Amino acid sequence: MTDELAPVRFDTKIAVLLRDDLETWQRLNVTAFLVSGLGTVVPEVIGEPYADADDTRYLPMFRQPVLVFEGSKELLTTAHTRAVGRGATLSVFTSDLFATGNDRDNRAAVRAVRRDGMDLVGLAVHGARNAVDKILKGASMHP
Repeated sequence: MTDELAPVRFDTKIAVLLRDDLETWQRLNVTAFLVSGLGTVVPEVIGEPYADADDTRYLPMFRQPVLVFEGSKELLTTAHTRAVGRGATLSVFTSDLFATGNDRDNRAAVRAVRRDGMDLVGLAVHGARNAVDKILKGASMHP
């Protein structure tokens, strides 16, 4: 028998790591961009559509929490290296993307810089809980 009131534990984790010197609007914008593609690559992270008591339909959302962390520029570089080395599902946001206005230019800006030369301001990672914890070691929960 399944206890429907038991806490749900997830085997995976969705986490965003933001550089600690970003302005509030940048933190929100970067977080939204970083997680936006995750459901297209890992569709099992998306839950069922929502509906209210009037049967108004709403889009589905992630079925698990998105944890947001912050850290220094150096920590972002280290976490990025760890994530790439582990083959984690990963998205990145570089400082160059603040100056672009569309997806084509965003992709071109990332493509123009070698991996070790990116000025990262954020990354999102999805994977096994323990693996994500190791990737983000040293980061603090976002205040």
